[in-house]
Amino acid sequence: MSDQKTEHVDTPTLLEGDPDTTGHSWDGIQEFNNPLPRWWLWTLYACIVWAVIYTILYPAWPLINGATPGLLGFSTRANVAEDIQRFENMNADIRTRITEVELAAITPDGNPDLYNYAIQGGAATFATFCSQCHGSGAAGVQASGYPNLLDDDWLWGGTIDDIHYTISHGIRNEDDLDARYSQMTAFEGILSDEEIASVVQYVRNISGQEADAVLAAAGETVYLDNCAACHLDDGTGDRFMGAPNLTDAIWLYGGSEAAIEYTVRNARFGIMPPWSAEASSAGRLSEAEVRSVAVYVHSLGGGE
Repeated sequence: MSDQKTEHVDTPTLLEGDPDTTGHSWDGIQEFNNPLPRWWLWTLYACIVWAVIYTILYPAWPLINGATPGLLGFSTRANVAEDIQRFENMNADIRTRITEVELAAITPDGNPDLYNYAIQGGAATFATFCSQCHGSGAAGVQASGYPNLLDDDWLWGGTIDDIHYTISHGIRNEDDLDARYSQMTAFEGILSDEEIASVVQYVRNISGQEADAVLAAAGETVYLDNCAACHLDDGTGDRFMGAPNLTDAIWLYGGSEAAIEYTVRNARFGIMPPWSAEASSAGRLSEAEVRSVAVYVHSLGGGE
């Protein structure tokens, strides 16, 4: 065997016509110092100039409370506002008409154009402002105090005028003096534990649920002495006082023993804000929007 070693030389030879190198070489590979194509350089320079001009003419550089406005005063927010105003102007006539016509007259047969506008606009307004509590399908959230708007069980009435009033002024809020108002007594400390237990069983009994017959019989007297003034002797309630019917299977906060006992001991006090900007400074909807929502909710199947 030969003891000679082949020396590796990492110094390749440049050929005639080769450009200069950057001086970098590895494993026989050299890095040529080729200039960039002219078209590429001019494109880069043009982009730099365009970027500088853009930042001068249009909003670009972020500041503490906004951004540089640009010499052209361009604003996507302003464009959106213009589009919204354009559609507002297009609908101005029908929005005026919907506020002047009796709510009961906005029907598919009587005023089909107003009815269609109210249903479409009311659905959009409901999805934006009402669905967070009542659900996207308006079925509410049972046991959480958000009523189902699809059935025919109403507190304070389910006619279209009643619904319009409730939407306009709300329920038990402090922003509108005309809000619907009722307040249940919290019987903790007023009734004994035995009396509370018995009236809970009585309410379950009249609502058709399984109940302790002995306790329910004793609870009838407790109920008549303390609850019948609002919920009536037969438990069917007084909707215009905001006192719910206790004999059906519809519950705002649940009909289990635990839920009813909690209600008797602590009471419930659900609040709905006023939505009409004309009725309250806290309202956020125009009269046309309130009326459209009223028509929409009334059309869902439970309207009277």
